[in-house]
Amino acid sequence: MNQVRCTARRARRLRGDEGSAAIEAAIIFPALIMFLCLAIAGGRIVTSGAKIDAAAQDAAREASIHRTAAAAQTAAQAAAAESLTGQGITCTSTSVTVNTGGLNVPAGQVGTVTATVTCTLKLSDLLLPGVPGAKTLTSTATSVVDLYRERSE
Repeated sequence: MNQVRCTARRARRLRGDEGSAAIEAAIIFPALIMFLCLAIAGGRIVTSGAKIDAAAQDAAREASIHRTAAAAQTAAQAAAAESLTGQGITCTSTSVTVNTGGLNVPAGQVGTVTATVTCTLKLSDLLLPGVPGAKTLTSTATSVVDLYRERSE
């Protein structure tokens, strides 16, 4: 009789699932945290990309309304910096290049100005293994120069 009770107790212990929830949580919880961090990194990259697109468009439009290449370059850099700051984007490094060839086209002909904004985003604050410490995003936009506006010679 005593031996039957011991065998029954031992069988219950072997079949019991006490502690399995803790083990499952220990396995799943890090994966969930990693997935959340990846989603945050992806979201940050996508939204920042859209904001950098807007900054490039602002820079191109601002450059297209100036008459000289030097003024266009200066205005484009200021417009891109203002746009990025206004949208809450903090770049570790930023560069703005402007192709002002369209400003030299004679009046009555179509000319375009192209601005390229490059921004390096910091991702190291996410502390996620496998995610690079920074991501460089580049956006290019083109704006048409007014067809009948006087051009500098």
